[in-house]
Amino acid sequence: MTARTQRRLAAIVAADMVGYSRLMGKDEVGTLAALRRHRGELIDPQIAEHGGRVVKAMGDGLLLEFPSVVAATECAIAIQRGLSARNAGQSEDRSIRFRIGINVGDIIIEDEDIFGDGVNLAARVEPLARPGGIALSDDAYRQVRDRLEIAWQDGGTYEVKNIARPLRVWHWPEAAPQPTTPGAAEPGPLPLPDRPSIAVLPFDNMSRDPEQDYFADGMTEDLITDLSKISGIFVVARNSSFTFKGQAIDVRAAARQLGVRYILEGSVRKAGARVRINVQLIDATSGGHIWAERYDGTVENVFELQDDVGAKVIAALSVHLSGEERERLHKIHTRNLEAYELFVRAKSMPFPPLPERVAAARQMFEKVIRLDPKFAGGYAGLSWMLALGSIAGHGDVSASAARAEALSRKAIALDDSFGMSYMTFGLALYLQGKYEEAIAAADEAVARQPSDSDAHAYRGLVLAFGGRAALGIEPIEHAIRLNPQFVSGPYLNLRSAIKLLAEDYEGAARSYEENLACHGPVGPPAWCWAAAAYWALDRHDDAKRAAAQLTAQFPAFRLKSWNFFRLLKSSQDRERVHGLAHAAGVPE
Repeated sequence: MTARTQRRLAAIVAADMVGYSRLMGKDEVGTLAALRRHRGELIDPQIAEHGGRVVKAMGDGLLLEFPSVVAATECAIAIQRGLSARNAGQSEDRSIRFRIGINVGDIIIEDEDIFGDGVNLAARVEPLARPGGIALSDDAYRQVRDRLEIAWQDGGTYEVKNIARPLRVWHWPEAAPQPTTPGAAEPGPLPLPDRPSIAVLPFDNMSRDPEQDYFADGMTEDLITDLSKISGIFVVARNSSFTFKGQAIDVRAAARQLGVRYILEGSVRKAGARVRINVQLIDATSGGHIWAERYDGTVENVFELQDDVGAKVIAALSVHLSGEERERLHKIHTRNLEAYELFVRAKSMPFPPLPERVAAARQMFEKVIRLDPKFAGGYAGLSWMLALGSIAGHGDVSASAARAEALSRKAIALDDSFGMSYMTFGLALYLQGKYEEAIAAADEAVARQPSDSDAHAYRGLVLAFGGRAALGIEPIEHAIRLNPQFVSGPYLNLRSAIKLLAEDYEGAARSYEENLACHGPVGPPAWCWAAAAYWALDRHDDAKRAAAQLTAQFPAFRLKSWNFFRLLKSSQDRERVHGLAHAAGVPE
């Protein structure tokens, strides 16, 4: 052990901001300013007063160290009470709240950073805290229960990844469970599909370097993509699986939320050129392990290791592969790890689909192309961003669509087994009015990746906007089923538009309301579709309210300059939706 490395017992506090992505999506500047105020005026002074120190700040989270568990807990209580008072009078969608987890354990200190099981356990306790609440590990609870006059609530035990024994937590009683909407029923578990169903949860990064998170995420993404190519398996999409990233996971609860029978979870450790993958397949109906395996190899053969994992999953689920599926499954699309990790990051960047996020993802895909000019993913991703920007109303549609088509054709020429290329090809063709060719490309995208939720969603768009709205409903419903936790994505908004075009006005309004309830992205298109649907249902007050929200937030918005109407093949659809939105009060 070097002179700069120490080991000692300490209290570790992990704090994470509730709904950070949602708040940033609504008001990035305001959220960061409020967070800075809370840090400067409340959080940091309390940490100093109680003898703690900030080990690291990670945007939406904090890792703290205290010499005493009692001091750490008193500090956490002061922070939560202070935040509650400062949030008084704020609307729910602007309140800043934290979950706080506390553990006591042995830590290793290297150059002011801390590591060890004590830190790992605190990170597992924090997600189990209630919003605005505090959760203690059992070890921490034993040290404070007789020293603080608080009737801690037993939170039960949890099986969590990479912790050998069940984890028991205790809740601070002042953080009550979150209320539900009066009369609203808790959503039941999603019905299981009629074929083997699986979710691949984010692999844990077991390296000390947080930059290796991208490596672990890339491995998870690649497994999901590969399994999505198999028609005999139902695979939950990445956006939904990754809502469990960094959380202490109850496998059965995760499976119920995602509507699957099987869970694949694991961890990755990358040290220099060596890679170790630990993976286990669990039957969530019983909680039993079907198999667990450890794979050791090098960075150079990491994609072959992933192939082995995928093949083992398919064999365990007794799924028959066609010859084409077997060939596609073992196709390695790039061996450039840096390019692939950047591709994975870029794919999640444009959600919620704000112009600046689309532009940032576009730049990342351009870099992917520079890193590996033979990787189809860079070209398909760039084509996707150009198409997404055109659909949302940004830039010159004709020029963007032509370039998007050329990029998709380049991707297909490089690697016709890369299913995403056909999805973006279909969008590019549609934007140029090549409707039948677009539908054929969308069908090909779904055939090549039957469990790719985006392929199904955009197939629904192409069908509905191309004048076949009734046929577009099933694909968007299937996309939502494949991606049930995709809160920041456009699926519910897209379903609202498709239902509106299909003259299912009740369904359009309900989709808009579901999106509001889960704090999904809302912008001019969503308000327009809602206003039109409400007006058609004679819910004129609701229609005018949606139109007023649009005008207040985007005073320059006008129906005549909105791309949506130029994207509709049917003149009857254009006239009907335009008339309803205008009648509701959306400015001409």
